[in-house]
Formats: sequence, structure tokens, C-alpha cells
Amino acid sequence: MAIKQELEKKEKRTCLYDKHVALGALMAPFGGFEMPIQYAGIAPEHFAVREHAGLFDVSHMGEVTVQGPDAERYVQHIFTNDIAGAPVGKIYYGMMCYENGGTVDDLLVYKMGENDFFLVINASNIDKDWAWMQQQAAGFDIDLQNRSDYYGQIALQGPESEHIMETVLALECSELTFYTCKEVVLPPASGRTAEETVIISRTGYTGEDGFEVYGSHGFINECWDKLIAAGVQACGLGCRDTLRFEVGLPLYGDELSENITPIMAGLGMFVKLDKEEFIGKEALARQKAEGPSKKLVGIELFDKAIPRHGYAVLNMEGEPIGEVTTGYHALSTDKSVCMALIDAAYAKMDTEVQIQIRKKVFPGKVVKKQFYSKSYKK
Repeated sequence: MAIKQELEKKEKRTCLYDKHVALGALMAPFGGFEMPIQYAGIAPEHFAVREHAGLFDVSHMGEVTVQGPDAERYVQHIFTNDIAGAPVGKIYYGMMCYENGGTVDDLLVYKMGENDFFLVINASNIDKDWAWMQQQAAGFDIDLQNRSDYYGQIALQGPESEHIMETVLALECSELTFYTCKEVVLPPASGRTAEETVIISRTGYTGEDGFEVYGSHGFINECWDKLIAAGVQACGLGCRDTLRFEVGLPLYGDELSENITPIMAGLGMFVKLDKEEFIGKEALARQKAEGPSKKLVGIELFDKAIPRHGYAVLNMEGEPIGEVTTGYHALSTDKSVCMALIDAAYAKMDTEVQIQIRKKVFPGKVVKKQFYSKSYKK
């Protein structure tokens, strides 16, 4: 029994695991997978993405397809954003919420056809999301499929990514604008005995222009090898976190959770309360009207101390008012900053607060959550 339990706890591996080991990556558990944290180091990988391009393995993410006559109605029912009448090729960001407004997950919804949607969910939530989605499917004429084990995924991010996509991978993508996608049918080739359809999207999680490519494990390995051979910097989850944090992008489990609603997290623009209905609408409408008790804010420290997840945020009288969700000494701006969930009364810009870091208290002020300007192709 003990051996069986130990095997069940073992982390999964993506289709690129052997490539990471061969490159000498530092591996660690994340979202139920053994994932690369860094190769050359977090700082050089971070700046490779900001200045040139970086390559990420994001095959741990989950993919769910929704097809059938009620596909759009079903997605509208579980999703906070409004996809009604969306054009094919459009991508939407939003949340799935519980009835009380708490967040099941944040996700991307790709419209692949008139009755065909492709949902991308967080690795750590795949099992939970899939069970929840199945529960909500009653009464809808849809074919709901968990395709997470089929798809591999890479993200190529940075200002040079378009050029690299077209010259190294021979995947035309210049016509794609931010948050759009397309399917590409690949002919049989070396290692491919039949045609294969892959998905390319102009999306990412770094604040830079970039692309995400979804396909079979074989195709994703092929892309990875070509990009590494061309000199593209492999990047781990360490710099993925510093990059997304600098531009104020949330991470489920830190800035969103079953206890943190999209309204509390400042993501109300992705909650379309004028939609006819969706799960959690009533609770979120009430919270927006009344104002949330807590809000997610940015905080800049006046010192070089580094705030970390879970550290207490205090008012100037030393009373606890919240806690840090993510914190770093931001590489691109050379400032000690964090995102924190604090009492709404202290969330106004420039409000002075303090952060408890071990046995010392460091003063700072409330600032915008976006610590670095995004560079997307509109």
C-alpha cells in the first residue's frame, strides 16, 4: 500500500522532460509536474525575453475542447467574459467562478469554429477543473473532451519572436494580432506519417509579444529542437514568474483562488455583468456594487528588502491589514515590489503601509500593480 501511495504522489513529466535534463536545467515540482526552474539563471533568461526571445515548455497546461450545438451557450454559462458572437480565431481571457464568486480557475477560451471552443487551464487545476466542468455540462448538448494528455505546448516570447517563428519554424504568424489564433495543417513529414493540425496563438504570460504553439508531443519536440539549435534561450518557470509579475499578471493560487474573487483581484474588466447569466454572476455583481472588503494592490518598498508570498502587510500603526501574494526585487526596474491582498480601506494609491519581513518592518506605499510596461502587438 505504501509503495502504491508513493507512486501516486510522483510528479508527472512533460513531453520535453528529457530535453530539459540534457540542457542541465534545475528541475522542481510545479502543478503536479517536474518542471525546469532555470537553465542559465533567472536573470539572464528574464532579460533574454525582454530584449530578444526566450523559449518555454508549457506542456503542463491543460486543454479542454467544447464542441456541439450548445458549445457557445455552455462556455457562456461557466465563463465570466462574454464570447457571444465572437469571430473564429478570437481568444478571450476570463475566469470560471463558483456561485459565491470565488475563482475556480482563470483560463483562455479560443474560438476555433462556430460550435468549437478550445479552453486552456492551469496545470495545478486540471483535475479539479475537469471534474467541475463535467458537473456543469448537464442539460447542454455538447461533446466535452479533456485533451491535456495529447497536447504539448511551447511559448516563444520576446520582441524577436515573430521573426524566429517564421524563419526557424517556418510557421507564418505575422497576420495574427494580440489574442488571436489559427490552425495550421502540417503535411506528412519526417516523424509524421499523417497530416497534423496544430494551433498557433499570439498570446503569452510575460508582457512581451510572443506566441504559443499547441501540437502533438512529437511536433512540440521537433519545434523545441529547431529553436534550441538556432540559439534561442531556453527559459524556466523562475523567469516566467518574474516576467508575469512585473506586468501585473495574476497566478492562480497567489492572486486568484477560491477565496479571491476576480473583483477583489482587480479583474472586473473580464467579468461581464451585462451578460444574461453565468455561474457566480449574482455574487460578483453584489460585490462590485458594495465594493470588496479586500483588494489586490501593488506595493513598492522604500528599501531593497524583498517581500515574499505570505508576508504580513501592516498599516502605519503596525496593525495587520493583509498579506503579500507575490514579491520580488523586480529585475527590469531595480525596485523591491510586491502584489498584496489588503483591506480595501488602505488600497488608495500612495497610501503608506509596512511589510513584516522576518523580524523587521519595512515601509512602502501602494502603487499600480503593473510595475513594467507591456509590449504587445495590437
